[in-house]
Amino acid sequence: QVQLVESGGGLVEAGGPMRLSCAASKRTESSYFMGWFRQAPGKEREFVASITWSGSIISYTDSVKGRFIISRDNAKNTVYLQMNSLKPEDTAVYYCATRPSSRPQYAYWGQGTQVTVSS
Repeated sequence: QVQLVESGGGLVEAGGPMRLSCAASKRTESSYFMGWFRQAPGKEREFVASITWSGSIISYTDSVKGRFIISRDNAKNTVYLQMNSLKPEDTAVYYCATRPSSRPQYAYWGQGTQVTVSS
């Protein structure tokens, strides 16, 4: 099993930046996907971004393209989500998760970190 721990959430003003981190307890294969998801109050959890440990495949949901950047530090087993130009609608609990490339479902999840963007 892989344990994932998110950090870096908090309160930020609209337009500001924030960086989230997701530390994995161990490295998985380079083809594994590390993903960021978010869930706002009263809404379903949605995909935000993903990256493989190799860095060869990166994806974003349309609403964050050009504002968020996902990256990884293989030496630290850590994935980051740099969020810029934050909007109040980005307010949510952010989760990181991981899955092998052969499976469509994310198998391991972190506990989540709250991001609140004030207007």
